[in-house]
Amino acid sequence: MIETARDIIDQIFGVLMTLRQTVRIWDIIDILIMAFLIYRVLSFMQKTSASSVIKGLLLILAVAWLSNLFNMVILSYLLRQLFQMGIIMIIVLFQPEIRKLFERMGTTKLSTIFRRRGRHETIEAALEQVLTACYAMSKSHTGAIIVLERKVGLNDFAVTGTGIDASVSSELIQNIFFNNSPLHDGALIIREDRLLAAACMLPLSNNYNLSKELGMRHRAGIGLTERSDAVVIVVSEQTGAISVAVEGMLKRDLSPDVFELLLRTELFSSDEIKEKKRKKRTRVTNDA
Repeated sequence: MIETARDIIDQIFGVLMTLRQTVRIWDIIDILIMAFLIYRVLSFMQKTSASSVIKGLLLILAVAWLSNLFNMVILSYLLRQLFQMGIIMIIVLFQPEIRKLFERMGTTKLSTIFRRRGRHETIEAALEQVLTACYAMSKSHTGAIIVLERKVGLNDFAVTGTGIDASVSSELIQNIFFNNSPLHDGALIIREDRLLAAACMLPLSNNYNLSKELGMRHRAGIGLTERSDAVVIVVSEQTGAISVAVEGMLKRDLSPDVFELLLRTELFSSDEIKEKKRKKRTRVTNDA
């Protein structure tokens, strides 16, 4: 038994030494970069309607493998002809997703790639103001659409409105969406702890499966999250219900607890959320 284990260790050691002599450091970097790109593309596709198309392509690949395995001549020939046009078909089928992917790559702020997320405290204070404003507008049935920018820059949409560049405050947000305000019709874009612009025009969603009950604010919120990684809050003017759009999906009629938890989950990492809860428990204990 000991000799067998020793032989296995020697074989593994020999393979590692061979790899060390043949594999360069640039080969490892090349593999890591490709793995990261494939992961990012698959993650993006999974969050869009392209996921169903990918399943269809995988089914075709499985049928092609079976046709070769059982020597089905006609089916194999048809699938080979189909695969010859595969690149063109993929471009046609995934045209909206490919365009969105390049839009995100081109608008992602470079500063977010190189800096650490040491902005928890400032965004936490701004988030508290946003939550307070949303609860007040929900109670008064004041319609609102608030965009929380993340990694993908929203300057292209901010220029369609009126620049503000002010600190985030509950009172200012409520005044912007007050019915008689000239800025209440569009969207308010928030970048970290600053009000970037108001009365901004957002793209409507192209999803034809959305409920007909949804108004223009909800469709605009979904439309923006289909093109960016922003988090969009929508307060209904008719019902006062609060909804949140993320990654092309709309979560409707949220309770205060679920609404706050959803925003924190999307804006902060899990470690930051745990730290926030720990500080809150400590503060409650000290007050007691």
